[in-house]
Amino acid sequence: MSPARRTLEIEPFLAVEVGERAQELERQGVDVVHLEFGEPDFEAPPVVRDALEKAIKDGRTKYVSSLGILPLREAIAAHYWTTYRVRVSPEQILVTPGTSPAMLLLFGHLLDPGDEVVLSDPYYACYPNFIRYPGGLPAYVSIREDEGFQLEPEAVTARLGARTRAVLLNSPANPTGAVLSADRLAGIARLAADGGPVIVSDEIYHGLSYGGRDRSILEFTERAFVLNGFSKAFAMTGWRLGYLIAPRDHIRALQTAFGNFFISTNEFVQWAGIAALAEASEEPARFRAIFDERRRAMIAGLREIGLGVGFEPTGAFYVLANARRFTTDSVRFAYEILDEAHVALTPGAAFGANAEGYLRFSYAASLERIQEGLRRIGRFLATRS
Repeated sequence: MSPARRTLEIEPFLAVEVGERAQELERQGVDVVHLEFGEPDFEAPPVVRDALEKAIKDGRTKYVSSLGILPLREAIAAHYWTTYRVRVSPEQILVTPGTSPAMLLLFGHLLDPGDEVVLSDPYYACYPNFIRYPGGLPAYVSIREDEGFQLEPEAVTARLGARTRAVLLNSPANPTGAVLSADRLAGIARLAADGGPVIVSDEIYHGLSYGGRDRSILEFTERAFVLNGFSKAFAMTGWRLGYLIAPRDHIRALQTAFGNFFISTNEFVQWAGIAALAEASEEPARFRAIFDERRRAMIAGLREIGLGVGFEPTGAFYVLANARRFTTDSVRFAYEILDEAHVALTPGAAFGANAEGYLRFSYAASLERIQEGLRRIGRFLATRS
């Protein structure tokens, strides 16, 4: 008996594949510099860790509402008001164990087989898998490095079809680090008017923009679904705490599906999320300053060793570097760098056809490890034509 076709069609997550190969080398005693994962190298704020410990000691370990505990949903609603001046009801918020389950639920909720979702190329590696799993089809819009990897409303409009159900945005973006301007967000949001496709906005890297304040899609339209969480801005990757904000007429169906598939999100982690928003709201700014220093060091270092950085990222913690002078096969090249230079990074092929020949570097690692990794890659590239 063979597995269902939809599971066989899921493409490997190359950042994980490279990371697991790196771990094999480390078990053999090799020192590997990790620049493949979008995972901050520091711990969550102390008040967040204290809140988790207290919640466990207080017995906050039972099933809770499938929507999430009300105090956390109220804190998220308050965050969207103070940060974006957007009014969101706690009843529009579904708390999830990370944003990935939220995406799985959301595209299963929105898409019938054959429905399309418009998204940029390059894109976050897992987006097409989430879209295809319920039978949907990704519809790609090409974005270019020399244009700042910007998704233009006119290009999105040209890609819309009779089966388009949603437009997927990611700003700040993984893997490019690009941030969409308010004008572009507004232009894309207008497509949702009068029965057009809904907007799905992945805002997980909010709090990590270096050129101005973050803008939520909810500032421009109510016909939008927002994905967000605590993993990046609060350094809570392994805590698995995210949320989905949905229009009122969709939330009940999403809650029903979540209750069936997941029952509820861990209560003690949710109390830690409250502490993050209520008592550690200044921490993302401190983290952002650290990342900004690393960002500038990474860009300068990549250029020095001969990799192209035509666009300087203004958000998240990634640089998509052009390696086409060295290779046309980024997967093979990334494994060569890992095996010979002992630096783990993600091949551009993971992020779409437009990113082939590129390499994604994460500057979530420490400045010292970034510099060490660049030195190793520089020596490796010096041997290449």
